[in-house]
Amino acid sequence: MNPFDLKTALLAKHAQHVVLIHFPIALFIAGVAFDFLAQGTKRRALAAVAYYNLLGAALTVIPVIATGLLAWQFQLEGQKLKGILLLHLVLGCTSAILIWLVYYLHLRLNTHTQNSLPVFRLALETVAVAAIALTGHLGGFLSGVNGPS
Repeated sequence: MNPFDLKTALLAKHAQHVVLIHFPIALFIAGVAFDFLAQGTKRRALAAVAYYNLLGAALTVIPVIATGLLAWQFQLEGQKLKGILLLHLVLGCTSAILIWLVYYLHLRLNTHTQNSLPVFRLALETVAVAAIALTGHLGGFLSGVNGPS
């Protein structure tokens, strides 16, 4: 197998999900870090950086979900999920919902400038990062990175 063969890389049954998942994870965690910094320093520039990172995470989570569902259909031919794979799917959907919810809170601030972000969002962001970390950890087991697949 040629490592530079684009056809093989792009048409692999699950490779797209494994590659794409890093974008929303990194963008969301960076957005949360900038939001915490913005909250502590009260600097609008940091809040803007957090907003755009969260926007990127919300947008990139869509193809990640699509490729995850396609991997399920191609790899397992749509059979019933159980165990770690089912938990990974449930936590992945939960993480996506949390990412969109956090982004929505930030979007409301940007469209209604007289409002300030609710402080509870920091707790919500922390829960979302924990859910994403657990989802990624389980995904590592499924891909064989964290142990036998």
